Amino acid sequence: MKNSFLLLILLACSFGYKAQTAEEIINQFQQAIGGEKWNNVNGLRMNANVEQGGMKIPVEVVMLKDGRMYTEITLMGNTMIMQAYDGTTVWTTNFMSMEPEKAPSDESENAKRAAKEFPNALVNYKALGYTPTLLGSETIDGTACHKIKLDKKTIMAEGKEVPNIEYYYIDKENNVPKKEEQPVYMNDEEIKRQFESWKRT
Repeated sequence: MKNSFLLLILLACSFGYKAQTAEEIINQFQQAIGGEKWNNVNGLRMNANVEQGGMKIPVEVVMLKDGRMYTEITLMGNTMIMQAYDGTTVWTTNFMSMEPEKAPSDESENAKRAAKEFPNALVNYKALGYTPTLLGSETIDGTACHKIKLDKKTIMAEGKEVPNIEYYYIDKENNVPKKEEQPVYMNDEEIKRQFESWKRT
């Protein structure tokens, strides 16, 4: 009799419990970071220090609502634009000549496609037609998080359309992002160029 009573309680709890959906979790995340206040924000500036080879490299990233952006670094007393998008073309700095040069056309095309994601894709996923999927839970640095997969519109890599996916880990307690992941597709020329820049730094 006691076992039957406990079983009834468990069944009642299971029927009363409603698992959260990806959409509900994202909505809580949006509210936690300011909700509709983002409609009045036209740009962001982020500053950080990157440690590499025993050096601290100051980095500044500026992002505007229309998609324009730049990443600036200060290395051995020299300040340079690492990458910039002017709304049409992505530019980089040639570390040999220290002159600006156009990035491969794929990068400019991808920047155009991501231009409306400000401040990030998870905030505007509905308007952009992106599809979120709740993959379950994971613990990141001791924090229990929801893991959400976001399928975005494809990007270009080596002249071909490839999947464009981001993974977000949302803190279950505070509804803020703990970590973001995104697969990176680079062609051989891009890998070589990136490797050469790392060697020089």
